[in-house]
Amino acid sequence: MNFNMIAYILGNIIRIEGILLAIPAFTAFWYKEGQAAVAFIATITACLIVGAVLVSREPKNKRIYGREGFVVVALSWIVMSLLGALPFYLSGTIEGYINCFFETVSGFTTTGATILTEIEGLPMSILFWRSFTHWIGGMGILVFTLAIMPLGDDRTMYLMKAEAPGPMVSKLVPKVKSTAELLYKMYIALTLIEMVLLLLGGMPLFDSIVNAFSTAGTGGFAIKNASIAGYDNAYFEYVITGFMLLFGVNFNLYYLMILKDFKNIWKNEELRYYIGIVFASIALITVNIYHMYPTLESAFRHAAFQVAAIVTTTGFATANFDLWPEFSKTLIFCLTILGACAGSTGGGIKVSRVIILGKLAYREVKRIVHPRSVNLIKLDGAKVEEDIVCGVTGYIVVYLLLLLGSFILISFDNYDFTTSLTSVVTCLGNVGPGFAKVGPEENFFFFSGFSKLVLCFDMLLGRLEIFPIIMLFTPSIWKKSYM
Repeated sequence: MNFNMIAYILGNIIRIEGILLAIPAFTAFWYKEGQAAVAFIATITACLIVGAVLVSREPKNKRIYGREGFVVVALSWIVMSLLGALPFYLSGTIEGYINCFFETVSGFTTTGATILTEIEGLPMSILFWRSFTHWIGGMGILVFTLAIMPLGDDRTMYLMKAEAPGPMVSKLVPKVKSTAELLYKMYIALTLIEMVLLLLGGMPLFDSIVNAFSTAGTGGFAIKNASIAGYDNAYFEYVITGFMLLFGVNFNLYYLMILKDFKNIWKNEELRYYIGIVFASIALITVNIYHMYPTLESAFRHAAFQVAAIVTTTGFATANFDLWPEFSKTLIFCLTILGACAGSTGGGIKVSRVIILGKLAYREVKRIVHPRSVNLIKLDGAKVEEDIVCGVTGYIVVYLLLLLGSFILISFDNYDFTTSLTSVVTCLGNVGPGFAKVGPEENFFFFSGFSKLVLCFDMLLGRLEIFPIIMLFTPSIWKKSYM
């Protein structure tokens, strides 16, 4: 384990967080929010000091291997969240450090679950920081770091693999740094386009910025108590619906679009299944809730928005789907578990994993019927290697075990079954709203400090796809240090 290199990368990441905090600090000065400004300045100072200490000794050996990649990614997200919670705590806007930590982890992991009962009374700079954490965490903290600074040779791909969502990760272009830069250019471009479209529809500038941040990161922190429903504007809802679905698509496909390689875009099985699931869910829910709304258009609009918000794990709300018929709620719950495409900013177990799992089940049935037959699992016409198939199976098994374990721990708070179960599912899937006491019009404030920490752990597990966090608790990974 190259501890010097781990410390060096962590130091740079902490310094980058300090620089990023300058933006909400400027917002605090702009809106003359003195207490919040002091909180941000204090946090920036802490980040720069800690970062400077960690990078003071530049390692001679800068090679990164698989285990360093997992450890760096896991520690980065934890440290970023610990420091990122300080503005909430020091400004006094959120009471108790555990609550501040919960809100920050929810922001960086793009979960969007909140402990806040009153949002609209918060300082503008604090609202900005909440949504900005979504944008930072959406594409990934390490991807951002790779995009702006060199960290050695191509073994830095281990960092991207450990952080990027999905069973398979590949470079768009030969160099990792160039891939990271390209991903962020596409990410920034889509964010800016959404901002402009919201502005053109009459949304205030500040609102357009923070809502675009939350949409891009598929996080769902809103600046109104009623979420997007607070605007009561069909145009805003359609724009945000469209961009939620766009940010739920694998970003590799946008690169193919730039290359005008439309044949391979449509050849992507995950995209086709994703589109099919979205449209089928919208159609079925629209029919099921039609009697609850005055027009077919309004039923369709709310169904489309909530399907997009849940399948992409954004978590915005325009309706209290907890009041919808059981069939619609069941579909919403299934989408909560499913999630978006691999390589997107969305969470969940990912459409590609479900496809591979389905093909694995079909292969096993064929093997029973025809024991001598050779059946390959293919995705997009290419063979899926057995180590990837095993990885997907292992991921699902560990996911279910962690879900069960967290559910048991949360149950000590003695809330109803639906509340306890969906709170774990929504945090592990980085979705945000669940059902019952954690429904779209509720929050997570009532949970005990212990349960909030369990849910923070779940959010980190979900965003980093379990294994980087699990690796931190594996003793063998910490053995053998070299300079």
